[in-house]
Amino acid sequence: MKAHQGVRLLLVDDEPHILQFLELGLINEGFDVRTAADGLSALAVAEEFKPHVAILDIMMPGMNGFEVCRQLRSEEAEVAVIMLTAKDEVDDRVRGLSIGADDYMVKPFSFDELLARIQARLRNQFPWLLGEMRCGPFVIDSRRKEIRFKETVLELSPTEYELLQHLVINHGLVLSKPMILDKVWGYDFGGEENIVEVYIRSLREKLGDKEHRIIRTLRGSGYRLDLV
Repeated sequence: MKAHQGVRLLLVDDEPHILQFLELGLINEGFDVRTAADGLSALAVAEEFKPHVAILDIMMPGMNGFEVCRQLRSEEAEVAVIMLTAKDEVDDRVRGLSIGADDYMVKPFSFDELLARIQARLRNQFPWLLGEMRCGPFVIDSRRKEIRFKETVLELSPTEYELLQHLVINHGLVLSKPMILDKVWGYDFGGEENIVEVYIRSLREKLGDKEHRIIRTLRGSGYRLDLV
């Protein structure tokens, strides 16, 4: 299994030779890659593909990289954005960062530098995609879709896995039922909020958390996972 398998990456550039070069190199590194040659196509691909990282050329005909970045951010997409430009203009860099870009690269650049920038964004925003992530007594193995607690693999349903992963990654933070439903079940879930209580109860049983010291209930607020 390649190191970056499961990481979705969107490349947007109107220069075919650059697009092809980067696409082949990143596929060889194990990334799941989609490409677009203009801004409108990029937004359509992003809506369906939901990339973890988007690499956007600034200077494109029609909708430029700034506008693509702005629209991605207005949709609150969980995506790291790296912007590319053919010239090192401070104003471009400031503008890109001000609308939500996470990083900025000047052409020409080496493939190794781009790879390092992508890995830095993944470590910062999607650490669990780089392999096992350890948080206290928990180890999340995103490739196997497994979570170990005190070195024992938990027997989890797919939904239990997604819920516990979300709680562990956000340990120490209070997560309301609507926040959990939106993240784990999806914004279009039409069921009752009480489904969260059912799954929390099941997770507590599997963790041996009879006294609710691991997954705590904060009445009127939600749930918080503590690393014990």
